[in-house]
Amino acid sequence: MSDESRTNSKIVTAYRERTAKSRALAARARKLLPSGIVHDSRHLYPHPVYVNRADGSRKWDVDGNEYVDYYGGHGALLLGHCDPRVKEASHRQLELGTHYAACHELEIRWAELVQQLVPCAERVRFTSSGTEANLMALRLARAYTGKSKLVRFRGHFHGWQDHVTFGCDSHFDGTPTPGVLAEIADNVLIAPPDDLEATLALLASRDDIAAVILEPTGASFGWAPMSRDFVAALREATIERGIVLIFDEVVTGFRISPGGAQAHFAITPDLTSLAKILAGGLPGGAVVGRKEILDLLDFEQAERSGREKIQHQGTFNANPVSAATGIACLEIIADGEACATATAQAQRLQSMINPIFVEQAVPWAAFGDHSAVYFFTNPDAIDIDPMQFDASALDAKSLQTGGKHPAAGKFRLALMLNGVDISGRPGGSTSCKHSEQDLERTADAVREAIVMLKEEGELRY
Repeated sequence: MSDESRTNSKIVTAYRERTAKSRALAARARKLLPSGIVHDSRHLYPHPVYVNRADGSRKWDVDGNEYVDYYGGHGALLLGHCDPRVKEASHRQLELGTHYAACHELEIRWAELVQQLVPCAERVRFTSSGTEANLMALRLARAYTGKSKLVRFRGHFHGWQDHVTFGCDSHFDGTPTPGVLAEIADNVLIAPPDDLEATLALLASRDDIAAVILEPTGASFGWAPMSRDFVAALREATIERGIVLIFDEVVTGFRISPGGAQAHFAITPDLTSLAKILAGGLPGGAVVGRKEILDLLDFEQAERSGREKIQHQGTFNANPVSAATGIACLEIIADGEACATATAQAQRLQSMINPIFVEQAVPWAAFGDHSAVYFFTNPDAIDIDPMQFDASALDAKSLQTGGKHPAAGKFRLALMLNGVDISGRPGGSTSCKHSEQDLERTADAVREAIVMLKEEGELRY
């Protein structure tokens, strides 16, 4: 948004008035926190909302405004907010203790469920987050292969740690972002996500590649989709060359299916990183995979093999509360019903929104596979039919800029004014708790938001 657009915007003015208590909290926060936030994606002009309650598919901010929520705990809440079975498990464990600094039976049951559901999970090592799980997966791959180079894909997100913080939203040439050593960046090779031939040529041209890591459905849960054939070819090539294949299933794990993308695609990687749904919305991650690779964390196996053991600590790894909550969540989703319902609702919502874009003569589109719902806001004014939009037909660059229309920020504010919250991508994900009423309210909000943008002269096609 330009300064003039911000100053004269009825949408921005209405948002400020509707969220006065959030505005006051944001002013306090800016005196304490960089930009007043604790997560980059919560940066929002003129200020974010502050939420104090959530239940099912809805949440309420401190001003009492109600929203149909598609942020979904950054994708962690397949079962929606405050599922009573998950909540009861968490409360029960809180009465028994939050941190024993000792082994406990819950970590065993949690690992058993992961092993039952995730095809590659011969062994499980818990962490506190998805970023930590990816960092451990990379270390294991390098130690196992004795090689140094990592291949990752432009635009794929794997957390904020040094090996993967460039080449996602910027620095696509592989140069390091501030604070990252050039020597680390030199050991990371960024591959094109929409050019299989070039990727396979890269793998064939070197003998120093330890691992390939990717989001198996494509960048940001399929915002820029990657086909099964592409992933299958990667699996074949990595096996042939002795390269460790790592699926980052922090988002897709337990969401696409109870066994994640690997079960859905019937393609088994060597290692997988998990988080989000794994712990039922509480902090928790894991790296899982082939026993012979995770044996590098095993005291006895490392000694027998003559290899130095990889050290791994973590104060909150498999803490009892996250374990209890994760167990309850995984036991519920194991039959696949929650995944199927969330997917059906996302696809239904897209089918309700795209006719609105046609009706309003706006060449935008709602799209996404599985339980994702994204908005292609078409900043380059590509000639598209919302009813026939196929994200896979566009190149990765077009898709990665597809949410950056100048009006995208106002679109999100306008949706919030009409009772719907999405992420800044813009988009989000459905849970199994989203109802037909939620979808109808969301479609109405999209129509009203488009009308509001037109009234401000933001959509001229």
